[in-house]
Amino acid sequence: MINKPVLETPGRTAARLGRQVDSALARVELTSAQYRMLFQLADGAEASTMLARKLEVSAPSVTAVVDGLVNRGLIVRTPSDLDRRKVSLDLTEEGRRVLIEADASVNDRLQAIAGRLDEERAAKLIEDLPLWEAALDARRIDRLASRAAKGR
Repeated sequence: MINKPVLETPGRTAARLGRQVDSALARVELTSAQYRMLFQLADGAEASTMLARKLEVSAPSVTAVVDGLVNRGLIVRTPSDLDRRKVSLDLTEEGRRVLIEADASVNDRLQAIAGRLDEERAAKLIEDLPLWEAALDARRIDRLASRAAKGR
């Protein structure tokens, strides 16, 4: 049998990169799911159902992450004045502080990894990350529009 070299694929590289993000988040005692929740809430209060759609997870998954963040004092649940069945989620000051720490930890880790390359390639690597953010945002907008058109 001939041994063929295993080629790196974008998926494998993304998984390896995700592991590095997880390691950076562990320094501030957050999981990647908690981090995603915090940065989604950084723009303002949200309802759990909308967060589940944005994060592409089930409502029970959101509830489990929210419970942990509420217990840590990083987010608060606020009942609607108009409809007591609706609850908004928002960051606390402590949640904002932890999010800033988490961002710094992830950024430091990515900079350290990129720094293993020559200066020009390292700069390009970091500069190109916002392209992924733009693509992910466009995908989310399309997905939410599609769901809205279907009445979900």
